[in-house]
Amino acid sequence: MVHRFTPGQKLNVGIVGATGLVGSMIRSILAERNFPVGQLRLFASPRSAGKVLDGVVIEDAASADYAGLDVVLFSVGGDTSRALAPKVAAAGAIVIDNSSAFRSDPEVPLVVPEVNSHALAHIPKGIVANPNCTTMAVMPALKPLHDEAGLKRMVASTYQAVSGGGLEGIDVLARQLAHVGERASELAQGGHDALLPAAEKWAVPIAHNVVPLNYVLGEDDYTEEELKLRDESRKILGIPGLPVSGTCVRVPVFTAHSISLNVEFERPISPERALELLASAPGVELSACPNPLEATGKDEVFVGRVRRDPTVPHGLALFVVGDNLRKGAALNAVQIAEALIE
Repeated sequence: MVHRFTPGQKLNVGIVGATGLVGSMIRSILAERNFPVGQLRLFASPRSAGKVLDGVVIEDAASADYAGLDVVLFSVGGDTSRALAPKVAAAGAIVIDNSSAFRSDPEVPLVVPEVNSHALAHIPKGIVANPNCTTMAVMPALKPLHDEAGLKRMVASTYQAVSGGGLEGIDVLARQLAHVGERASELAQGGHDALLPAAEKWAVPIAHNVVPLNYVLGEDDYTEEELKLRDESRKILGIPGLPVSGTCVRVPVFTAHSISLNVEFERPISPERALELLASAPGVELSACPNPLEATGKDEVFVGRVRRDPTVPHGLALFVVGDNLRKGAALNAVQIAEALIE
């Protein structure tokens, strides 16, 4: 394990984006896990600056002086991270960033501690990146299988919760569910399309629906989310040319992302052997029927439906579910900070 700080040392910790969904969860997890916090400082937008949260006065993230902090956990948008993270790192802190801003930077380690904590040995920019919450759920399950049989190819279909779109995503689903509920009898009788909620945030309404066009299109008509899954999996597992095809779908679930995986390996691996490996894998819990309700609020990713994929040599199919806010963002950031101590 990498040592950046002395075991038992109290660390001065900052949270940028402290008032958001993930920032709030980071605060809770630091307390739950008895992280050795010396001083805690909280940073947010100017409209929150000056307010008191958990007995701490919130500072304006853009104008604050970050001197004296050891670790700063960022949970803000990519543009804000790109502007502030180098400044904070230059002030002497290790930055752990939840945005996509630095994930593809070869000088910034992209880390899931159960999978590749060795990457923390080299942090030249003082910044460590957290993976996308969908990639995050997959990594603890794929790592032991890759070590055993050599991952050759991955096809993934995701079922992503609206909380991946922040508080706005939760609000959109809640309002649309209420809208449909008020008109359920009319809709059941073949009511007009005008009775349906308007599309908000995503390409089509999310309530009682699924959205297979999850954000903007990029390379070869894959969305940004699908390309993140490909590129981040390659970087974390150390397989630069890994063929990955993903279809990322938003579903009307509040919390926890689910992923259906079809994976091909270089060497034979049976479902029985896969289950044996997964049963002892750190951060993994086996489940007969992994589902978002089971995974919500849990540290582990839940894995089940492990079976042969007969369409390729040495293929397996499996289903993975992880809490996108907890392990998918907040917990992993805290675990990275822990890995810098233990």
